[in-house]
Amino acid sequence: MIKKFFTIITVLLFALMVLPLLRQIAPFEELAPVAAAYAEQGPDQLGAANLVTSVIVTYRGLDTLGEVTVLFIATAGVGFLLRRDEEDQLPGDGVPRETPREASELLGSGSMLLFPLLMLFGVYIFLHGHLTPGGGFQGGVVIASAMLLLMLARVSFHLNHLIISLVESLSGFFYVAIGVLGLILAAGFLDNRILPLGEFGTLLSAGAIPIIYSLVGLKVGTELTNVLGTMRLTRTQQEEDV
Repeated sequence: MIKKFFTIITVLLFALMVLPLLRQIAPFEELAPVAAAYAEQGPDQLGAANLVTSVIVTYRGLDTLGEVTVLFIATAGVGFLLRRDEEDQLPGDGVPRETPREASELLGSGSMLLFPLLMLFGVYIFLHGHLTPGGGFQGGVVIASAMLLLMLARVSFHLNHLIISLVESLSGFFYVAIGVLGLILAAGFLDNRILPLGEFGTLLSAGAIPIIYSLVGLKVGTELTNVLGTMRLTRTQQEEDV
């Protein structure tokens, strides 16, 4: 009873703090100078129909680099904390562990049907990030979700961490390389005008933005997949030890 009372009091106090702030919120009647410059000049300067992409990938490319770096550090931290020997180990009594039972045929077949569709959808999202809502981060999450579905539906499925690490490293390297080329050949880091802008609104437009978002999508997808694979391996070994 006392716990519920303190919970109600806490909620009421929080509401008293937030309500005055909500009353003072007023809609903006005009864009800020920087936002107005992005909206007016972005389509002509960068050739991307999705203005959000123009801001994230080019105008604020260093922020995107920081986000990818934070994700990489988080992935490395999870891998370090959950690192386990992937080779099967015998329990204390020396009896080999039993192989986990495979999922039902219906679940396995369904996962094999959905897996390529999800992968294609993820690729579609980050390839069309300069045209429609989406981009590298969203497409990478969809790819990681497809890998998670496969890991959950097929017990015997094992990730090839060597290939995943290779794709992750190469995508990060080429991402930074394109950013440096922007400094050399264009006006700044990750400037997409190192390639022709093409015809506005088409797939082959917006200069290097489709390539940049593809590299971001591959990096995000492989990093999240690596985290999921490490967590799955750790959980499986803990269950077998019990």
